[in-house]
Amino acid sequence: MPYPLDLSAWARRDHFQFFRKFEEPFFGICVELDCTAAYRRSKAEGSSFFLNYLWCALKAANDTEPFRYRIEGDEVVVYDAVHASPTINRPDGTFGFAYMDYHEERTVFLREAAVERDRVRASTGLVPALSGENVIHFSSLPWVRFTSVSHARAFSFPDSCPKIAFGKMTEQNGSRTLPVSLHVHHALMDGYHAGMFFERMQSQLAEG
Repeated sequence: MPYPLDLSAWARRDHFQFFRKFEEPFFGICVELDCTAAYRRSKAEGSSFFLNYLWCALKAANDTEPFRYRIEGDEVVVYDAVHASPTINRPDGTFGFAYMDYHEERTVFLREAAVERDRVRASTGLVPALSGENVIHFSSLPWVRFTSVSHARAFSFPDSCPKIAFGKMTEQNGSRTLPVSLHVHHALMDGYHAGMFFERMQSQLAEG
């Protein structure tokens, strides 16, 4: 169960009150991360590279506390864990929404997430995932090595979930890189926290 953050003791209380009033309170950062070791690991295991880097991002987000914050009315609540709501590409060129529980053990996540991935791939329609606010919205664009990304948003709908997009992996001189775009609610975190997330995701990718 989520619990309320004590706003009176929060060092970012003024930042929260300031940025929550913005019509567009999200800010975005795009970086390229070295995914060489993670790619080699997935090939050696015979596991999905996509699900491997998805887990790396999900673990980094869970280890960075503000990624588990959500705005509910005038409060900020903290979830014990956040999960994945990714888009899954289908052979016919469409995609569907999926829901994947986070597991700290990578192999458990890979096993259960593969079942959900296959279910969505075999389905039709948008298939909205039945999930709450304790998710991160993930998108994958494996055809494009992007340097920036924007997201479709309904501004009338209250939303404070982080949004992460992955682009086309490229190889140069034996090393592989992956574009990663991050959009987060500025009332809940700053560039410092985004930097922490990217450092942690890079560390997970590098473990091999």
